[in-house]
Amino acid sequence: MSRIGRAPITIPAGVTVDVDANNKVVVKGPKGTLSREIRPEMKITVEGNVLTVTRPSDNRLHRSLHGLSRTLINNMVVGVTEGFKKDLEINGVGYRAAKAGKNLNLALGFSHPVIVEPPEGISFEVPSPTAIQVIGIDKELVGAVAAKIRGYRKPEPYKGKGIKYAGEHIRRKEGKAGAKGKK
Repeated sequence: MSRIGRAPITIPAGVTVDVDANNKVVVKGPKGTLSREIRPEMKITVEGNVLTVTRPSDNRLHRSLHGLSRTLINNMVVGVTEGFKKDLEINGVGYRAAKAGKNLNLALGFSHPVIVEPPEGISFEVPSPTAIQVIGIDKELVGAVAAKIRGYRKPEPYKGKGIKYAGEHIRRKEGKAGAKGKK
């Protein structure tokens, strides 16, 4: 049995979880509402303030869906209560970020500034010119937006310039050895 899948989800006060006949889970909380369809094979039961996910059999597909379904629902519950945040760091001379209204304005060494518009449910914070925070209630969307921003200028291995996740370690490479022995 899946260790993750069999763990019950405790629903905190102020959060409501509704499951309809098609396994569409709707979670409402203080920060907003999230909904997602879970595969119909999984059985989702809500008893009081405890939600459990069970699987019909031990075949490979059901085993893999068990833990996934439970984690997706748990992320929805955590998102509507606490929210999610991804921190990005900018390294490089002249590379900086600024907030322009809701949008994010990035100077990344291109001939033009890169302007990132946040999708619905995402907000940006810029605590310093070299730090960006992507904030939202949907964990998947927060990660996708952070990856998109990182993709504009990935960190390069020689000088480490670019946008990286906070705490990410960039493997550095040695530069050219030079023309030793050549005349």
